[in-house]
Parts: sequence; structure tokens; C-alpha cells
Amino acid sequence: MDKKYLQVEMPDGSKWAVPVEVIALHRARYYAQNDGICLDQSLNEDTLPLFESSPFEIEDWAVNNMDWVDVKRFAVQIKNPHPDFDYEDGWTNGDKQIIEL
Repeated sequence: MDKKYLQVEMPDGSKWAVPVEVIALHRARYYAQNDGICLDQSLNEDTLPLFESSPFEIEDWAVNNMDWVDVKRFAVQIKNPHPDFDYEDGWTNGDKQIIEL
């Protein structure tokens, strides 16, 4: 997968970019464990094709199956630093789009 990111705008106006790869690995791990298959198979035969065909699936998985704490260490702030803000609400409800950096 190309270096794509899920960009999210937080309530304080800051924007963060989370690597789609992090989201893909999270999903692939989940289905590998549930389906009893290896991570590579889950990633390459299911998650990556799904994410490539539908950017909505990236956002849907991230919002409904991950928390800000799951992605915070991978996120790159690309607008307005504000270190004391609670980003959980923004992760769940903020505007999102797929971008390339």
C-alpha cells in the first residue's frame, strides 16, 4: 500500500494524519486471529484489497474498531499543535479523509 494516511480534524482545529498501514494491520490482526489464518494472508488477501477498493472501509474500521490511544503514537500532527486537548472525541467524530504525504 502506498504511503496513505487517514487525516482527522480534531475539535481544536488541529489536523492529524494516521498511517493507513497502522489501521490495515489492526484489521488484519483481528481477522487473522478470528479466522485462524496468518497475518500476511489476512492483510494481503482481505484487508489491503478492501482498503484499496473503498476508502470508506478505512475510516469505518478506524472509527468503529480503534480508539485514539491505538493510533496516537503513529499520528503525525500536520496543523495546530495543542498538547493538552482530549482527542478521543475528535478521533471518533472529527472530519476524516484519505491523504498522501
